[in-house]
Amino acid sequence: MQNSLWYYSLNKSPLTPPAAVFPIAWTILYIMIALSLFFYIKDGLRQEKIIPLVIFITQIILNLLWTPVFFESHDIKLAFFIIIALIILVFINIILFYKKSKTAAFLLIPYFLWLIFAAYLNYEIIKLNLNMY
Repeated sequence: MQNSLWYYSLNKSPLTPPAAVFPIAWTILYIMIALSLFFYIKDGLRQEKIIPLVIFITQIILNLLWTPVFFESHDIKLAFFIIIALIILVFINIILFYKKSKTAAFLLIPYFLWLIFAAYLNYEIIKLNLNMY
């Protein structure tokens, strides 16, 4: 509850979706991310698939790290840098996955686009709340 109050007290972009949109969007995106991984590894893990898989795991860790950094630590600037790194890694993943599975790559594109939008929202929170930090 305290974290929700903190978040709701922040000035946000007028483009910020209603709170109900986020769990729906993330559920769909996590399903697509899981399907992407499935299509990438379905014909086996060979040596040439290891680096893209390590990048995939790294971006998942960053994805999971963003929420506690933003909502629990209230470190909106660090959260912004995390999401920028996440965008870069997902972009690299799309390129590398495309070489082995076009389906796996295409399934990551909505995630990539949502992360860009989320980075914009995160940046706007920083910009609109400079007096707080």
